[in-house]
Amino acid sequence: MKSEQISEFLQYRIEAKDFPSAVYLVAEKGEIVLQDALGFAVVEPEKIKARVDTIYDLASLTKVLATGLLSAKLIESGQINLNDKIAKFFSEFDTEEKREITIEDLLTHTSGFVNWKPFYLITNSKSNIPNIIASEPLANKINSTVVYSDLNFILLGFVIEKIYGIALDEIAGKDIFEHLKLQNTLFNPSLTLRPKIAASEFGNFYERQTCLELGFDLEMRDQRDYKMWNELGYDVPIYGWRINQIWGEVHDANSNFMNGVSGHAGLFSTAEETFKIAQQFLAGQTTLLKSETCQLFRANFTKGFNEARSIAFQLAETPESTASAALSKDSFGHLGFTGTSLWIEPETERIFILFTNRTHARALPFENINAVRRKFHELAVEFLNDRPIQIQ
Repeated sequence: MKSEQISEFLQYRIEAKDFPSAVYLVAEKGEIVLQDALGFAVVEPEKIKARVDTIYDLASLTKVLATGLLSAKLIESGQINLNDKIAKFFSEFDTEEKREITIEDLLTHTSGFVNWKPFYLITNSKSNIPNIIASEPLANKINSTVVYSDLNFILLGFVIEKIYGIALDEIAGKDIFEHLKLQNTLFNPSLTLRPKIAASEFGNFYERQTCLELGFDLEMRDQRDYKMWNELGYDVPIYGWRINQIWGEVHDANSNFMNGVSGHAGLFSTAEETFKIAQQFLAGQTTLLKSETCQLFRANFTKGFNEARSIAFQLAETPESTASAALSKDSFGHLGFTGTSLWIEPETERIFILFTNRTHARALPFENINAVRRKFHELAVEFLNDRPIQIQ
């Protein structure tokens, strides 16, 4: 079933070129109520219409659907504690400035780290990233303000891998995707899946521009120099900027550099399979967690700060949240840079999913679609509230 109002609104935004495609799903108490697909999942190099089972690059939804959920499982089992210091897992953080950073600080973005770093321009090895983060001065005092940072969840990914002793995609595959019988939720999709995947940006031009603005030297050196430096054992980055259509591979360049598997980005999924993972955060629906663990996702750990954060999620209590005023204040959600979003209202057990591929087939800058997300939630809540009550 679809909502004519929601579908017409999203089609209007497609025609305004905010994004080429949109897939939405609205559920209540474990049942899908609304679902529709609009526009084209791929515009270039060919045209492929979006379907309700189109696979999207979820970008930072990886932080909650994989890393956040796995962190909650480890907290529940006692293998990590919110008060554990990151230095317990990586000794390079045992410094005067950073030894007090905790797992909670990473999960709530109160660690003090800068918001982003292009690690692919700093090192030639994924394994060096924790040491690089440890060597960087903090941008803020620990637990003094919320600064949303990819570095927090990149580190959490490394912590999880250290505890399990295997790669993050294997852990998520075994402990989440297989358990929920998901078929199209994965890191590094195979080439055979590409026709089912929504395309993203043409090349790395957005991040390239960001790196230039931050003062990074993007001059290409002679390849013979790289060979000589590598033979001498120097850690010299040699990241090749993508100048092709990014389609079926992760858009985020740090995640791409990390072989498509990282704690902050890299996950692909459909709206319906994302819904199945989202149910795991609800006390009355989860099959992966104890119901009391789910309280971590709706509790405000940053009261009095600039942003209301729970474990892994932003709360609707946050000023200007994309949840809109239509959702209760303890609703929790997350956004993905590629144009994805997920919001969960625990009291009503409602789940709101909106996937777009706003980075595809348009010139920079990409459209800020937060107003679209708010309107989507308002229209969805209006539909749900006006529905006739179903008598069992």
